[in-house]
Amino acid sequence: MTAPKLGAWLSDDNTAVAEIVAGLGYDFVILDIEHGPFDLVTIEKFIPLLKGLGLTVLAKTLAPERAPISQPLDFGADGVIIPHIENLEHARRTTAFAKFPPLGDRSAAGGRTISYGGFTEQYYPDADASTLCFPMIEDAGAFDDVEAILALDTVDGVFIGPTDLSLRRGRGHYTRSEEDFADIAHVAEVAAAAGKPWVLPAWSPEEKQLAIKHGASYVALTMVHGAISEGFANAKRTMDDLLAG
Repeated sequence: MTAPKLGAWLSDDNTAVAEIVAGLGYDFVILDIEHGPFDLVTIEKFIPLLKGLGLTVLAKTLAPERAPISQPLDFGADGVIIPHIENLEHARRTTAFAKFPPLGDRSAAGGRTISYGGFTEQYYPDADASTLCFPMIEDAGAFDDVEAILALDTVDGVFIGPTDLSLRRGRGHYTRSEEDFADIAHVAEVAAAAGKPWVLPAWSPEEKQLAIKHGASYVALTMVHGAISEGFANAKRTMDDLLAG
């Protein structure tokens, strides 16, 4: 079994965190543009720093729309994670914004991605081949259509959003229940049949084990706020135990 690529979920542009993550040997980072305080100036400067540290950069876009998808790619992100995909037709329309014509409908932009030079005919297919497009499976309609979504030429794999998927599949809060894990396993099996990777945010040991069992290609191991909280909590717990003893 091929080992998955290991990633960290970043909610802001903290340079020290990026350097720590890279120094620990992480393979990739997810920039949570949707829920974090990122703006265009921030990501334009932060993406090349991350790539200079040797990290693959996946941008979780602000919305499933043209500009939020194209902008991080124009700034040099290696791929996009597109949230709130509703169904097959929505996936077809939005994932096209990550690929150039005739495959998709991405707009060509000069600058960083062409080394501030000119376009060549080969640039477009090369960019399409190297740019990762992962629609999120977090909506009931996307879950139902996941096989057809994975069959799209503009889709390189899928990213599972367990919390929203549980809410939108009528189970309420995500509790890592048997039903939650069955949904994740189903998406994993469909992705394997399609020969395409799938991505899982796996904070708990149980989720990490599930990712290994079902062959996830990318596993986000922790989010920055959780890692910071755990570090401070462990330090205080140690001191509290010493004082109590």
